[in-house]
Amino acid sequence: MKNILIIGAGKSSSSLIKYLLDKAEEENLFLTIGDLDIKNASELVNNYKNTAVLEFDVFNDQQRKAEIKKSNLVISMLPARFHIEVAKDCVFYKKHMVTASYISKEMQSLNADVIKNNLIFMNEIGLDPGLDHMSAMKVIDSIREQNGNMLLFESFCGGLVAPESDTNLWNYKFTWNPRNVVLAGQGGAAMFIQESTYKYIPYHRLFRRTEFLKIEDERYEAYANRDSLKYRSVYGLDNIPTMYRGTIRRIGFSRAWNIFVQLGMTDDSYQIEDSENMSYRDFVNLFLAYSPSDSVELKLRSYLKIDQDDIMWEKLLELDLFNPNKKIKLKNATPAQILQKILEDSWTLKSEDKDMIVMQHLFGFEKNGEKKQLESSLVVKGENQTYTAMAKTVGLPVAIAALKILKGEIKTPGVQLPLSKEVYDPILKELETYGIAFKEKEVPYLGYNPNHVRG
Repeated sequence: MKNILIIGAGKSSSSLIKYLLDKAEEENLFLTIGDLDIKNASELVNNYKNTAVLEFDVFNDQQRKAEIKKSNLVISMLPARFHIEVAKDCVFYKKHMVTASYISKEMQSLNADVIKNNLIFMNEIGLDPGLDHMSAMKVIDSIREQNGNMLLFESFCGGLVAPESDTNLWNYKFTWNPRNVVLAGQGGAAMFIQESTYKYIPYHRLFRRTEFLKIEDERYEAYANRDSLKYRSVYGLDNIPTMYRGTIRRIGFSRAWNIFVQLGMTDDSYQIEDSENMSYRDFVNLFLAYSPSDSVELKLRSYLKIDQDDIMWEKLLELDLFNPNKKIKLKNATPAQILQKILEDSWTLKSEDKDMIVMQHLFGFEKNGEKKQLESSLVVKGENQTYTAMAKTVGLPVAIAALKILKGEIKTPGVQLPLSKEVYDPILKELETYGIAFKEKEVPYLGYNPNHVRG
């Protein structure tokens, strides 16, 4: 019997656990699922045979080592910063490991030992990173095999609310970690390259420099991710003239979000005195100049030049930002933490709501002297609040990879990303049977500067 240890049973683990439970009898699997809070895992497992659910603390060295020693493969669904101790134990006890997280420097430093022990540490095998890597490399490798020369690669992904559950003026609800949404784009300028010219967008301008996309007859916008340049070497596209990665939102979201950026509400670098007793209205007023006569509403409209009949103003009113009676109730909170609390009032998914994942890649290339462009798009809707589109697109690739490693179908050892045909081909094929399928079509080559005038 093959023993799989799953550490972390949060929202993204539902489809992962279901997949492995469905395969358990046929593949002779035993699943051990560990989490600080076992309620979610217990409900998902529902007393299924060949499973164990246990309270698990990753910082309990004795417990962690004992459970890893008993397993054949470890899946860590913990936050990325907690993977490294698990990874070190996996090296020591010679166990394979799978995560959906970006490869950290600490994880990469284990590569020599992982290869020496003939182990596979598969990382970045969730949605983004993960599905984006695999679907992109499949097309890029195909273009190379046809002697095509890559000129342009753009990749966009977003976790959104499904149209039937889209009930607010922002056309947005939290389908993933709200904190990541509030802090998106911070930590340095967005960097990318267009027509061989390096471009940089500072954080205060990020949400006013958006791209527009059409995916399955729906229009979206996207703002630039922080570092698109590092993916040139990852994908073997060091000399590509255009490389851009972005995050998808419904049109109008970025312009409205920019209000919070300009006010300073997304700042996470300092704490606000007596935030616990502050009202939502007081919070807004913190960022506005003193006036003996003007209301908070008037000051904000004047400061940001928002007309009273502007949809931006309606979006702010919808969040109840100016309510003098609602209290923050967060002690010594940062502006970003307070903004997150306010947004969670309005943007938390209701029990009947469904989420949606949208992804699109654009590939520009030259073949036989002719410039061509391919568009590859994916739309996945969630079933409910347990089996969400996010859980499906994160958890299924992780689970499929884990099983293929155990069965010896993925063989190459090392700390790695899912970039080789050995990995992406079988996983993408199997994902299609679960409704995760990319639609590809040829579109006119656009580029950015067809006449190669530097922009």
